[in-house]
Amino acid sequence: MKNKNLAEAFKKVLLKLNQFTSKIRSSEVSGANGRRKIRTGSLQSVTYGIVGGKISRILPLFEDLSLHLQRAGLKIGFRVYISLTVFSTFIIAIATFMLVPCLLIFMFDVPFFPAFLFGFGGGLFAVAFSILGFYIYPVYRADKFKRELEDELAFTTGYMSILASAGVPPEKIFYSLSNLPIQLAVSVEAKNIIRDVGLFGLDIISALEQASKRTPSERFREMIEGLISTIHSGSNLAAYLREKSKQHMRLKRISLRKFSDTLAMLSEFYVAILVTGPLLLIIMLAVMAMMGGGGLGILSPDLLLNILTYIGIPAGSIMFLLLLDAVSPKW
Repeated sequence: MKNKNLAEAFKKVLLKLNQFTSKIRSSEVSGANGRRKIRTGSLQSVTYGIVGGKISRILPLFEDLSLHLQRAGLKIGFRVYISLTVFSTFIIAIATFMLVPCLLIFMFDVPFFPAFLFGFGGGLFAVAFSILGFYIYPVYRADKFKRELEDELAFTTGYMSILASAGVPPEKIFYSLSNLPIQLAVSVEAKNIIRDVGLFGLDIISALEQASKRTPSERFREMIEGLISTIHSGSNLAAYLREKSKQHMRLKRISLRKFSDTLAMLSEFYVAILVTGPLLLIIMLAVMAMMGGGGLGILSPDLLLNILTYIGIPAGSIMFLLLLDAVSPKW
């Protein structure tokens, strides 16, 4: 009877959430002919309409995210992104707070009060991980964009020097970069420069200055500032770009040499932590299970073996792949 009442209560809560989300999908505006409903086109606009006016107090806590959003190239406003963060965190926390007790009660026969405490703790962890994820994502995107820019600089400056040697003006050089058959990170920066010139009416110097402030890469910023100085002084643009191409090619060779050493070290870590270590633990847990002991409280050797096999090793491998992707050069 108790489980039946809990199931009914859970169904009522789900029905309320469904009604709440259906209201979110549409918003009311006042027009000349009275009130009418319109469908909103994006999650960002919905969340901003719901919580955008109520987050002024917490905006200073995320002030540095504004710069990371620009450097990551995310086409979303700072206040809109914080609204999305707050709304998504609230929904995730509520869902975790509801699902964890229900799973513990119906699947593992845990009493109501401990299940409630686990749900409350899970909701707090969900809030922390959600905010951390939304905070880290622009930083990760900006860092990834920076690495891609710096990987391409040696070839980008060489390509630009060829065009400059043929007498192509700077605007046309960046227009050519923005229309490369293979879309590169530098193509994104070039498109922004061409947009500033063609759409916003800036001259090429002002557009390059804006790109210098916006880019996450110090090397790309240095190259752009040198390009501005060369254009200002009327010096030989092709000679400057050829010299920068040689400089970045030397840096590229050094970085590839360092990556080779890093890859050798990572392979040793992978063998020690994700091959030899789990193998020894599996043998040890299997022997303890056969001997009928060696558990850790409620965690029996069989359960520890399953956790290690189906959760520990895959999670460690995924983390290693993410680390390898973070340090690997694109070119």
